[in-house]
Order: sequence, then C-alpha cells, then structure tokens
Amino acid sequence: MTARVWGVSALINAISDSLAARFAQCVVRGEISGFTRAASGHGYFTLKDENGGASLRCAIFRRALSQVDFTPSEGMLVEVRGNLSVYEARGELQMVVEGMQRAGAGALYEQFLRLKAKLEAEGLFDPARKRGIGHFPRRVAVVTSLAAAALRDVLTTLQRRSPHVEVVVAPCSVQGAEAPAQIVSALAQVVLSHHAGLLIDTVIVCRGGGSLEDLWAFNDERVVRAIAQCPIPVISGVGHETDVTLADFAADLRAPTPTAAAELVAQAQAQALGDLAGTARVMGQRVGQRLDNLAQRLDQAAMRLARPAQALSRQRHDLALLQHRMLGASQRRVGLAAQALPVWQSRLVRAVSQQRSQAHHRVDALQSRLHALDPQRVLERGYAWLSDAQGHTITKASQATIGSTLDVVLADGRLAVEVSHRSMGAALSSAGEATAAD
Repeated sequence: MTARVWGVSALINAISDSLAARFAQCVVRGEISGFTRAASGHGYFTLKDENGGASLRCAIFRRALSQVDFTPSEGMLVEVRGNLSVYEARGELQMVVEGMQRAGAGALYEQFLRLKAKLEAEGLFDPARKRGIGHFPRRVAVVTSLAAAALRDVLTTLQRRSPHVEVVVAPCSVQGAEAPAQIVSALAQVVLSHHAGLLIDTVIVCRGGGSLEDLWAFNDERVVRAIAQCPIPVISGVGHETDVTLADFAADLRAPTPTAAAELVAQAQAQALGDLAGTARVMGQRVGQRLDNLAQRLDQAAMRLARPAQALSRQRHDLALLQHRMLGASQRRVGLAAQALPVWQSRLVRAVSQQRSQAHHRVDALQSRLHALDPQRVLERGYAWLSDAQGHTITKASQATIGSTLDVVLADGRLAVEVSHRSMGAALSSAGEATAAD
C-alpha cells in the first residue's frame, strides 16, 4: 500500500476542518502573555497554561474585543471562548476568540468591588476618621507572619533608621483560609496588651507581594473591620506598590511596601538628631545675638554712669536752651497780645456804645407804652372808675342796686353817689339818674 501524498494547503485545511468539527465553540482557561492591539483594532496574544507548560496563539477581532468589559493585561487569568483553527500562512494552531472574561481572579475582583462598596457606604473608609501617625513612637507592634520576608524588612529598616524604637511582634498567618481569623486575633492581642499597660503608639499590618488570591486575607471583612475599629493608629504595608487591598482603605495610612511602612512609622534617628542639632545651632546664634545687644546696651549705660558731670552739663545746657526758648515764646506772645489790645479796646467801646443806644431806645419805647396805658390818662378823657362800698369794680348797670352808694373816681377827685334809678340800655344814649352826695 502506498501512503497518500498531501499538499501542504490540503493537509492544513483538513486539519482545520477536523479541529472545527471536534472542538467547536470550546472554552480555554489560561494566562495572557504578550497582548498587542493592531492598528486595525484586532487583538493578538498568547494564552499560557497556569504552570507555564504550554501556550496557544490567540486572535480576537475588533468587534469581539470591543465587547470585553476590561483591559487585557500581562499575566491576567482569563477564560476565552472561540474556535480552534490552523493559521494557513505558518501552519500554526490558533484560536479565534469570540468572548473573554476574567477567571478566578476576576471573580475575586468582583467580590472585592462589592465588599468595598458596602464598607465604603458604612463610612469605614471615610478620610475624616483617619488619625495622624506620630513621628517619634516609643513602641511599635507588627502584625505579620514570623516566617514572612516582610517582617525581616520591617525589623531591618527600623534597626537601621530608629534603633531606639521597641518592636512587639504579633504573629499570625497572612495567607490561606485560616489567615483572617488569626490576623483579627493578633490585632485583638495587641489592643489587650496596650490596655494592660504595654503602651503601643502604632501598629503595622504587613506582608509581601503576591497574587490577588495570596493577598485575599487582607480583603476579608473581619480583618477590615478589625483594622477600622483598632484604637491604635494602623499602617497597612501589604504587597507591592501596585497591590491594593481593603485593609489599605481601612488603615489610617497606606504604605506601598512593608519597608515603606517601617520608614513611615518613625523618623530616621540621624535625621532627627540633625534637626535637633540645627535647632540648637539656630538657638545658640539667636541667644548670642541677644547677649551681644544687651552687652552693648550695658556698655553704653556704664559709659554714661562713668562721667556724671558730662551728663549734668548736658542737662544744664538742655535746660538753658528750653528756658531761652520759653522766654522768647512768652515775649512773642505778649507782643502779639499788646498789638491786638487797641483793636479789641476799640471794638469793645463800639460794642458798649451800641448796646447803650439800643437800651435807651428800648426804655423810651417801654415808657411810651406805659404812659399810654396809665389809668389817669383815661380818666382825663372823661371816663370814671366806679366801685361799690366793698371796693368791687362796677362795669355793668346790673351790678348796682337802687339806693346803693357808689364811689366814683374822676380825673381831679372822687364822688360818692347814690343810685336812684337804673336803666338797662345803651350806656351812652341814656345815662342813669344819680343823686350826688357830699
């Protein structure tokens, strides 16, 4: 029997048809490597096995890529759905991807976002509740695993920067199912020690970097609440700089690495000593300047006290100068007053004369008015003033009774008359009859 001879294209097409029939719409799980986006909008990448033992070339067209709700990146664990085929130009197996979603870490990330939104709504991440971290602690507690490289980094950094700071280690597991409960227990032990008298200024919760699954213990709700409720300020130094956990949001301060957490917890001793030396130097300079100024003032005062005769002579000179100035000012003032005296005298004489003339005019006017109102002048014009025996003035006929005696005052004397008749009419048209009595 002779073997069938295939053409290259025919063999590749046959293999492609077999793959399409055998693996139609398959789903593959792996890590993205070398993702690129072409100018056409299509994406090309390699899907690697999680243990790195195998790889599969993949292509995702622009329409399918636009429907992916995340940005594919290096090392991301995904599940892709599509069809297997053979790229004819190079004879390579490839997968044409029609859909992509996160796998494993993607589900954890969704859980991360939901829990973050819940705790954020409760106010656990509110910046207003975060406390400041002191720069000069006496004692620091470190919550981490005894076997973790993060603990060695923290201890080495503190020993190098601040060897005077006492470190208390609260051991716990930082990865795995039992880690959340142990972290919460370690924090509780630190708080109990603090209340028992072992005063702790700051707590560092830390571990090294890893995947989202490795760091998941620090996204556990129990751990996040324990950090938020801790009465001691907490610094979170979990993972590398790009790693973010919910513990970072709940802590009072987030450090990008455990080493950075140790650097943030205490100021470097050398820097603190340098600052103190600089402050002492400035204070010394200012005290020296103050002493120099006081010494100069003291020297000046001593010089003045050493020659009191000069001081007295200077005072006498000043006194004579002031006396001369006062005498000159007094003479000028008297001269000015003497020049103004005739003017004031003339004005005073004119004012007195005017006042006297005005007073005479007022007296003459009042005298004329008084003379016009004199009752004697009225009597001289033919009028008389009548009064009864009791001295009451009689102004009406009705006031006099028949037979009564009236006292009549005229311009040149008085009369006593007896009323014999009374008529109520015009006084001037018909005078009443009266009998004169001696």
